Amino acid sequence: MEQINKIIKTYLENCEYEKELSPHTVKAYRIDLEQFSRFTNGSWADKDTLSEYIKYLNASFSPRSVKRKLASVRAFYHDLELNGVLENNPFDKLRVKIHAPQQLPRTIPEQVIRELLRCAYDSYAPGRRKVLRDIFVLELLFGSGVRVSELCALSVDTFFVDESGMRMLIKGKGRKERIIQLTTPELIHLGQRYCAEYAEDIQRTGMILFNDRGLPLSTQSVRRIIRKYLSRTDSQGDITPHMFRHTFATSLLEAGMDIRYIQSLLGHSSISTTQIYTHVTSHQQTLLLAEKHPRGKMSFSL
Repeated sequence: MEQINKIIKTYLENCEYEKELSPHTVKAYRIDLEQFSRFTNGSWADKDTLSEYIKYLNASFSPRSVKRKLASVRAFYHDLELNGVLENNPFDKLRVKIHAPQQLPRTIPEQVIRELLRCAYDSYAPGRRKVLRDIFVLELLFGSGVRVSELCALSVDTFFVDESGMRMLIKGKGRKERIIQLTTPELIHLGQRYCAEYAEDIQRTGMILFNDRGLPLSTQSVRRIIRKYLSRTDSQGDITPHMFRHTFATSLLEAGMDIRYIQSLLGHSSISTTQIYTHVTSHQQTLLLAEKHPRGKMSFSL
């Protein structure tokens, strides 16, 4: 097992430092490959071993998790094949089809977001800069549709705000960059006020968002911020940072924005990824059809 574990370690280092994959992706690869190594007792897998592993995954995890875990192992073996470490890739002889049911994005009702923001704003008083930070985090999640990892990675090199707007250079998945510009006056004012309040911390670290100890904000801290204010509302259930992203996309789609603009704002490499939001808005489409179609303005009787 020592040999394959050493190869896995080298592969993960290449993913992190040469391919510059995100920490989240590298962490997922590490978990999946260590799990695979334990299953095979550190031996190289052939077609039969992979078939048994797939059966194990299907019996233990959701279809979505199975697809991810297999993709991690497949990428590992493909990399070894490209680098001449592996002569025969067992995945070449294996056909894998996993029919995962399509999971529609979970969105946040507008009233819940309104209550969430209202609780945060009502908690603020001059000098309460932690609350100011919380408000800024919630507003950026709702107003820009960024991933939580992208939010926490904002730095002096990727964030700028002045009287004309708030500009964010987002470095997303696959090192793809996109620019998001917010021009809502209230958000501009909030951004300027936040940056003035945290000027010393920003200058000291080069980052934009901070936790209670003055360290760069983590994704877990963002989740705690959301839970804190959600607990003060009458809303039931849970809200994740990614649900803000889903809500951002569906809100723009329902407002009539072209899906390709939404694709660009979200940083999706494929339009097919963005098209999942068209299913979420089917209810809204039904309401608009009933409201806008001329037949609704006609009246006949038998």
